[in-house]
Amino acid sequence: MVVIGAGQAGLSGAYHLRRTGFEPDRDFVVLDHSPGPGGAWQFRWPSLTYGKVHGMNSLPGMELTAADSARPSSDVISEYFAAYERAFDLRVRRPVDVRAVREGDAGRLLLETSDGAWSTRALINATGTWDRPFWPRYPGQETFRGRQLHTAQYAGPEEFAGQRVIVVGGGASGTQHLLELAPYAAATTWVTRRPPVFREGPFDENVGRAAVALVEERVRQGLPPRSVVSVTGLPLNDAIRQGLEDGVLDRRPMFDRITRDGVEWSDGQRVTADVILWATGFRAALGHLTPLGLREPGGGIRVEGTRAVADPRVHLVGYGPSASTIGANRAGRAAVTDIRRLLAAEDPAAAA
Repeated sequence: MVVIGAGQAGLSGAYHLRRTGFEPDRDFVVLDHSPGPGGAWQFRWPSLTYGKVHGMNSLPGMELTAADSARPSSDVISEYFAAYERAFDLRVRRPVDVRAVREGDAGRLLLETSDGAWSTRALINATGTWDRPFWPRYPGQETFRGRQLHTAQYAGPEEFAGQRVIVVGGGASGTQHLLELAPYAAATTWVTRRPPVFREGPFDENVGRAAVALVEERVRQGLPPRSVVSVTGLPLNDAIRQGLEDGVLDRRPMFDRITRDGVEWSDGQRVTADVILWATGFRAALGHLTPLGLREPGGGIRVEGTRAVADPRVHLVGYGPSASTIGANRAGRAAVTDIRRLLAAEDPAAAA
């Protein structure tokens, strides 16, 4: 078996494989294209401290305890993932790029990678979204004389000192960027496609379950998944309240075009800017699965549980309803349980 990706979802899958008796290298391998442990967390900007992280759940079998909330989340979580890999002897191979997954011989899948070819009867795909930032297109975008960057390239607020910055996007990253930039930038403007929804009260189990159900329904229909936060709204914490009170989070509707020196709305309003920061989210990084023809007419991959309906050998964890950290943990366990059933049906001795 092969696990692609060693973020939260991939490590969860590898842990449950190990726990149910499968041995690394002999029975399964974990391939990760990142330079080190930490999944996408290792690439987060330094000012995103662990205390600012929303909803980080521990990996199965090993709690993340006594973490310093003032340290960068990239350091805290990368160290935790590295310790986890060592504790359970997961033997992650990196950096390995998986270029394509194709139909192989004798009903197996063939993986073409930078580390050679791998053949497997079952695949746990946990490639996440970080490698596929979403850049919307607007008229005039190519004429803008300033800088454009995506959240994936954001390294902190200091480099924007004295600049006029437009932040595009109504999710958690967009609001975090605005709150960080305010003390440094000459001016900030916040634009979103839809009015942001702020959620008061605790994010309890019932709220989480209802949000995941809505995302899951899209996946069952073969539509591209929405993020859980797009369903739940943004938590109205003290920092957000202060940002609303100070006018930092004074949202404007989406502009209609980009000009050489800023943006413009159809009613003639304009905002000049030195930088456009696209906090517009990410899409599932699944291009390597294209040869298998899994996508539905709606643009997504239809999934039942974690299993791709079009090919039951492929399990997607960290996709759609399992994109949250707690969802990834559960999906890793569910995928392994299903894979054991598949192998038992083919060869009872192999899954014993």
